[in-house]
Amino acid sequence: MGRLTTLDQWLIWQESLHSQAIDLGLTRIQSVYLKLFPNGVAFTSIVVAGTNGKGSTIAFIESVYQQARFSVAKFTSPHIHTYNERFVINGAQATDAQICAAFEQIEQVRDSTSLTYFEFSTLAALLIFSEQKIDIAILEIGLGGRLDSVNIVDADVAVITNIAIDHVDYLGDTRELIGHEKSGIMRANIPCVCGDINPPLSLEKHANSVGALLEFVQAPYAGTLSLKGNHQQYNAALAILCIQKLNDKFPVSNTLMQQGLEKAQLAGRFQTKNIKNKQFIFDVAHNEAAIKALAKELSKDKRTTLAVFSALKDKNISLMIKAISPEIDQWLIAPLTVNRAADIAFLTNQFSLKESVKAYDTIKLALSEAENQQSYQRVVVFGSFHVVTDALAMFK
Repeated sequence: MGRLTTLDQWLIWQESLHSQAIDLGLTRIQSVYLKLFPNGVAFTSIVVAGTNGKGSTIAFIESVYQQARFSVAKFTSPHIHTYNERFVINGAQATDAQICAAFEQIEQVRDSTSLTYFEFSTLAALLIFSEQKIDIAILEIGLGGRLDSVNIVDADVAVITNIAIDHVDYLGDTRELIGHEKSGIMRANIPCVCGDINPPLSLEKHANSVGALLEFVQAPYAGTLSLKGNHQQYNAALAILCIQKLNDKFPVSNTLMQQGLEKAQLAGRFQTKNIKNKQFIFDVAHNEAAIKALAKELSKDKRTTLAVFSALKDKNISLMIKAISPEIDQWLIAPLTVNRAADIAFLTNQFSLKESVKAYDTIKLALSEAENQQSYQRVVVFGSFHVVTDALAMFK
């Protein structure tokens, strides 16, 4: 490897370093982590797993701690606009220089250990947050839990949002199996809070076997939120339960709790913009459960609706379509420009004959068509983070 000086150079090189983009397991990252943090990380950590609602729950926790004036950082993925969004310290994204310096440190101790792109970003987050001497870090599990690189950190509180069917190739095809994978973030005598209102038995079973202190959300939060949807009231309740577990160390008053929850914002979660007399809704819903929640929100306000949609080929696309079909009058579809993208023929085949579908070569062309359509009052853009990323970039 030559001298890497820019963030782009580092990221391109990382993508080619490891043979598999997703390669679950902690052995590789553990060896590098122990060299960088022989005594573990110096901050309080909250690790968040779950199928849907991770981003929102993290946004709620972060916002509350910001209101309470604690120094708080969050590590999330994927990003929507820039890679730097993955590392946020007290509301500000890490700079290219901070990220490159962290990569440099990892490279100095890595030796011949091959790391994935996500493993690099996980270690970089821990280095950046350590250097900034933050109080609390909220770390989002990328995939599953048990074998995800974030699970090298022994959390002070483990959070599991909910369990739904997603990533079946990696996590199994039942809620029980997926629940077992997510519960891998539990530790002995450490609180684990869960927002699933119908939890699989595997969660309780694993908590008992490792001695974790498992507790479930009992009721949705009844206060005001900026994030829309009934499911957000449950995510907020889960955030409260998590914050209460750290109350001895980081006390938060009820007033600051309410203010923090109300102020929390998150790109791509029922995010609305008015464009050419139409309401555009951008939502990163990319599995059946998340799309059902989106459909429920759309059904509260009946309007003629266009969908701009695409998905990754390893998803159950026909179930995703079925979950929202009654709310959509016309579908505009196009392939994504990423490795795991479903091609246009595959996408088209997932629709039943009753749906009205038009295919385009790119998401950008589908969005232009939606923008210029006169006969629809609403456009909903969803199906993948990548669809929303393209759309928000176009309408910036």
